Amino acid sequence: MIALVRLRLAGFLRTGRALAPVLAGLLVLGVLYGGGRARPAEAYGVSAVVLFPVLAWQTKILLDVEPDVQRRLARVVAGPARERAAGLLAALVAGLAVVVVALALPWPLGGVTAAAGPGERPALVGVALGLWAHLLALPAAVALGALASRAVTRSAGYGVAVLVTGAVGVVVLGLSGSVAPWLAPPVMATARAVTGPVATGAGLLLTGWAALWAAVALTGYAWARRTGA
Repeated sequence: MIALVRLRLAGFLRTGRALAPVLAGLLVLGVLYGGGRARPAEAYGVSAVVLFPVLAWQTKILLDVEPDVQRRLARVVAGPARERAAGLLAALVAGLAVVVVALALPWPLGGVTAAAGPGERPALVGVALGLWAHLLALPAAVALGALASRAVTRSAGYGVAVLVTGAVGVVVLGLSGSVAPWLAPPVMATARAVTGPVATGAGLLLTGWAALWAAVALTGYAWARRTGA
């Protein structure tokens, strides 16, 4: 399965398909951090929100690079479960690379400040909370991108519709006062949480919520791929 993960990452990079989401991510981060300095936790909380659709789009592109015939051959050789897992692991690896860039980029751009005033968190704590926010958003973004992939939707139009609907739904359903916030992963709730004191109970609740949402979405992905596509 590791060889299949490497194959998919290599195809994603060598075909140049990785360029579009990378440029989009750099663009949104440049706009985000170009307006002045902010505390790390607040800046990274917003970063996780704006990168969510980019990570989901990157996942869709990565999974769609492989030709359908090659994907079916991999399914026969490696087995359905390993073939699906290899694609998702490749998407997670690519997503982690984006997260690393998102955490490092604001410092040379001057978008965050390490200076802490009275009663404010140290910069290192803010970075840790930012890493947590991004790691909570990543599995959900990968799951959304997988649901939008060609192997599930069968067409580019339906794939884009799933991707856009999911990304917009995360923001709309994540707003304060939403009637059904549980329908979306807690990307917005996490961004709000890192701006204030994060209690252990609240942190565990958000982590469990994110894990459960991603598990349900990935179960739906596996069910949609059951026909052998």
